[in-house]
Amino acid sequence: MSQATESDERLLIEAAQNDPSRFAELYEQNFNRVYAYVARRVRERAEIQDLTAHVFHQALANLGKFKWRGSPFAAWLYRIASNAIADRARQKTREANTQSDPVSESSTAMDLEAVERRARLFTAVDKLPEDQRRVIVMRFADEKSIREIAEELGRSEGAVKQLQFRALENLRNRLNEK
Repeated sequence: MSQATESDERLLIEAAQNDPSRFAELYEQNFNRVYAYVARRVRERAEIQDLTAHVFHQALANLGKFKWRGSPFAAWLYRIASNAIADRARQKTREANTQSDPVSESSTAMDLEAVERRARLFTAVDKLPEDQRRVIVMRFADEKSIREIAEELGRSEGAVKQLQFRALENLRNRLNEK
């Protein structure tokens, strides 16, 4: 995110915190990203739509608690989405367990393990140094190319590749120690 875009986003967030009707601009800027993020993790269209709506509802409800830390606003929305997806998976697991049969219990356990792995991954990404976290979010959540990231960050493609490499190594180490 360029310096100008970053400060524009920060001003827009502050405006929405003071006047919730300004949240519509943040919604418009981030809807497609959040929808795509959820769609890559959830299969059913109705559930994708419900979760996306939930993310923006939660974001609006908690906007006053949002603190600017230099990360894109979308990163905060992705965290909300990640938590909502994990909550939905846990809810489905509980519902399935009330109607349990041996086959669904083992598949539910595997689904729960996958959700827990994703949750650990998101937590580990949040703990990365800022520049590494931004590259990982842009590369894998926003699905941008190395060239696009380099242009947006004002760095060489080699520098972005190095940041990505370090971030992935850092994530591997953090996830393997648990």
